[in-house]
Amino acid sequence: MHPFIEHVNPALGSLLKSLNMDKTFVRGEGSWLYDKEGKRYLDMVASYGALPFGYNPPRVWEALKEVEKNCEPSLVQPSFLEAAGELARRLVELAPAGIENVTFTNSGTEAVEAAIKMARSRTKRKGILATKGGFHGKTLGSLSATGRDSYQTPFFAPVEGFGFVSFGDTDQLRKVFSEKGEQVAALILEPIQGEGGIVEPPRGYLKEAKKICEEHGALLILDEIQTGLGRTGHLFLGPEEEVTPDIITIAKALGGGLFPIGAVLATRDAFTDEFGNKHSSTFAGNTLGARVGLAVLDILTENDGQIMKEVQKKGARFKAGLQEIKEEFPRVIKEVRGRGFLLGMDFNVSRFNLPETLLGIMGDQDMITPVLSSHLLCQEKVRVAPTLNGDTVIRIEPPLTVSDEEIDYALQAIYRMARRLDRGNTAAILKHLTINQSVSPQAIKARPLRKPLNPKPDEGRWAFIAHPLDIENYRDFDRSLKGLKDEDIKELTGRWNDLVEPFLVSEARIETGNGQSAMGDFIIVPRTAEELMAMPGEEALEEVRRGVEMARERGAKIVGLGAYTSVVSRGGLHLRKAGVPVTTGNSYTVVSAVNAVEKVSEKINLPLSQARVSVVGATGAIGGAASLLLAGRVGCLDLIGNPRHPEKAYKRLLKGSARIYRYLVQRLRNGEEFAEGSLGCWLSQQNNMPGPAAPLSRFVQWAEEIHSQGKAPVKLSSSCPDCLPGSDITVIATSSLGEFITADMLKKGAVVLDLSRPPNVSREVEKTRPDVLVIDGGVIKVPGEPDWGWNFGFEQGLAYACMSETFILGLEKEYRNMSLGTDLNLKDMNYIQEKADKHGFKLAGFRSFDRPLSEKKWENFKNFRLKKISV
Repeated sequence: MHPFIEHVNPALGSLLKSLNMDKTFVRGEGSWLYDKEGKRYLDMVASYGALPFGYNPPRVWEALKEVEKNCEPSLVQPSFLEAAGELARRLVELAPAGIENVTFTNSGTEAVEAAIKMARSRTKRKGILATKGGFHGKTLGSLSATGRDSYQTPFFAPVEGFGFVSFGDTDQLRKVFSEKGEQVAALILEPIQGEGGIVEPPRGYLKEAKKICEEHGALLILDEIQTGLGRTGHLFLGPEEEVTPDIITIAKALGGGLFPIGAVLATRDAFTDEFGNKHSSTFAGNTLGARVGLAVLDILTENDGQIMKEVQKKGARFKAGLQEIKEEFPRVIKEVRGRGFLLGMDFNVSRFNLPETLLGIMGDQDMITPVLSSHLLCQEKVRVAPTLNGDTVIRIEPPLTVSDEEIDYALQAIYRMARRLDRGNTAAILKHLTINQSVSPQAIKARPLRKPLNPKPDEGRWAFIAHPLDIENYRDFDRSLKGLKDEDIKELTGRWNDLVEPFLVSEARIETGNGQSAMGDFIIVPRTAEELMAMPGEEALEEVRRGVEMARERGAKIVGLGAYTSVVSRGGLHLRKAGVPVTTGNSYTVVSAVNAVEKVSEKINLPLSQARVSVVGATGAIGGAASLLLAGRVGCLDLIGNPRHPEKAYKRLLKGSARIYRYLVQRLRNGEEFAEGSLGCWLSQQNNMPGPAAPLSRFVQWAEEIHSQGKAPVKLSSSCPDCLPGSDITVIATSSLGEFITADMLKKGAVVLDLSRPPNVSREVEKTRPDVLVIDGGVIKVPGEPDWGWNFGFEQGLAYACMSETFILGLEKEYRNMSLGTDLNLKDMNYIQEKADKHGFKLAGFRSFDRPLSEKKWENFKNFRLKKISV
């Protein structure tokens, strides 16, 4: 492990590693960096403006060497500091008229701290007014003036006395001052917000802000730490706006990229003796920093400021080039902003303009600019960086000495990146995060834009929590990933899963023929089934819980738990007090499975009363309930439990069989008749069975007796190989991940209904057993055939039964917990079937191995069974 990630900043190190930005650079020269392998990278960040002349500028090094050569004392406090005095005089000469005092610091954030103290000392007021989106540093005082909660909250900032107004809004500024002006010591702002997203205020804003401050006896602090000393083509931006602030803070460029130094420049009126006597810093004003600062000012001002004139000229050219890229790709680039070499590209990436792509999701989760920065670094060898407060903006801040050729190099790289982004080509953008770092050519077309849905008055509201079942689901969702190998997708998703929260993938509206509608959200937990099952239980549950909370905050009144989100929450029981009702959708899954068995048996002319039916996963919620509903109609029933715990499974299966017997006895008592040869008919002929009012324990005892005697048509087992070779119809409903139902287990002419997702039937069955019909269970045709807005492997208008239960409850506004735990309620199953019929939900055409089952396949299978029967 690199010592940076181990001992300096593990959190940042892990983030850089996840984005492949964990480079170690061993040499820097001008605008270029070189890694250990000798690869070079064009630096368009310049350490956020702290490298005005690039890496290792010779003249700045000469200034440091002169200090050594002359044996100048580095730190002599208190005394008349020669080098510091020279630098202060030079800064005053170059600063806006009225600036007369300079206080030295060691950094930008320290300069802001000193400016705040100075303003409070001068005005005898506590209040500091700052702007939303502004950035002034990360020590406590400067952090309190930084307009972003996520940076402040962990450190109990802002401290008392700080307030915020919108940047560029003089009306709001005047209103705040009219209400609280007598409490405000100073207004602090940047001429151009850097970390806020390279945001320029309206022309005249700074001048009006200064006027408002003067009217109320407050000071104006202009933070030029990033904008000053040539970055925008000027030493200071205040004079360009006809403003002389009371206090100016500078740093970054003043150190020439080699030595940390900052300064607070103030008018005579702003600087007080009290501040001068009580503010100090051990290292501030040291000789090395001052000599570097003097060298920097010499370089900036020589030849009548030629370097700054070049910044204005080249900066305009650079911005025009970026603007051309924006004009070609307006779908994904919103705006180009900035001045000189302080430029920003504002990206517009979301699930609406890049639907069905991971890139769109990254845009929604404020991840797109780190990802694009990573892409440019690793694939194009160009360094850029996101702005800290502007989540959609990439900053471009090259050294002031950058050449025209280097600007062209950067523009070409950014153009290629923008083209890939505009096409929604996730694989091409992220290939550097994969193992093989290559992508098979794919024809990627930009998807059509999607519009957000808005809730209608009085319609139902639902949400469904899903997750990718396996690697293939990522390809289903984002077609560009078809060009990546399995190992590459696994590597890619392993990196991003730890970075993203549960996310909204799309919105949809269900509208029925009777005029009812329900709108809802599909929310994705970014973990595959395998990952969820491998995680510690509480961690997996927490991921699902965050998805449910997101659904609740977005207005859902009922939340469906898809696939393994149900498993890790114990059938939803751990979420029954989540603040919004939840459902696993298992009731409708069972009902639709039973309907499918009935339709298949009818289509292949196999009366259920003559069929041997096996239920794999009979101790689970779906398998247990399906066994209950099928039991009275089938000839024989095999209940198959977990082979890993056979003794425990037998006890649960025995109890399940007792429930079946009690249920059928109660139906017999109500006068129901069963088909000849069926299990229900057999039970009607037994004389010693318990009565319908007997407790379940009595049925368990009776079940144990008849099973031990080998009389029962219900077989209890934990072995698929023992049962399935004799089974005509097999229903599979487990939470197992593997494809454990193999070709050699199945009877000739058997039908298999696989409800499990991921499926439990091996794909070799499809290839080697044409005599076996495998049907995907639980697929429903939804009324109105809505467009889901994302691809989860089905044609438009189709959905899983568990999803459909959520839709039905939303349509009915039946906002209560349903289908939780392992013991499903018959009343709920009847209810959901009734409402499904009411709204027009019905079984979709049969599917096999994720594809519609063709008529040819049906005919071949029926012909095989006819030959088998005739023989």
